Amino acid sequence: MVEIKSTNVVWHPKKVTLEEIEKRNGHKGCVIWLTGLSAAGKSTIAVETEKQLFDLGCHVCLLDGDNVRQGLNKNLGFSPEDREENIRRIAELGKLLRNAGLIVITAFISPYRKERNLGRSLIEKGHFFETYVKCSLDECIRRDPKGLYKKAIAGEIKEYTGISAPYEEPDNPELILDTEKLDVEQCAQAIVSKLKESGII
Repeated sequence: MVEIKSTNVVWHPKKVTLEEIEKRNGHKGCVIWLTGLSAAGKSTIAVETEKQLFDLGCHVCLLDGDNVRQGLNKNLGFSPEDREENIRRIAELGKLLRNAGLIVITAFISPYRKERNLGRSLIEKGHFFETYVKCSLDECIRRDPKGLYKKAIAGEIKEYTGISAPYEEPDNPELILDTEKLDVEQCAQAIVSKLKESGII
């Protein structure tokens, strides 16, 4: 748990409640947390899910791992400490956006259960959907769209998840999407269906 360094900060309450925002939006806010190995399909599924939800009139924010590392988290590398801080920031940002009534889709490897559980702990029960984008390491290596597995296997990239750094599979995710069996549209549809079943949309 990260402690607040400054003792001179005060949380300012808002005049507009989350309930009022959700009533206007026509749906509830939540966080869809996509986790899985690189090349499992997280970003592709996130983009398709965003489009399907947008077409339904939902207010959506997509946070993608590579994109966030080019701005908000550009000062972080891939050491265990930096990975933890990377996910902590996203979890806190997800909380803020969810409390603004948005459906937040995050697409991050987020390899450690501890990090993902932090995200869960910040979000009201029933509004956090850990979604395991499942794909075998062999298939991820075969896909390797960025050529990063090849470099990691050759030792050119250190601390690469699945090769030289661990990935801890989720214990009890809300959804499992096996991308060796389901296509992108089917995965996105499964997420949308889950949100409908849960009363989010």
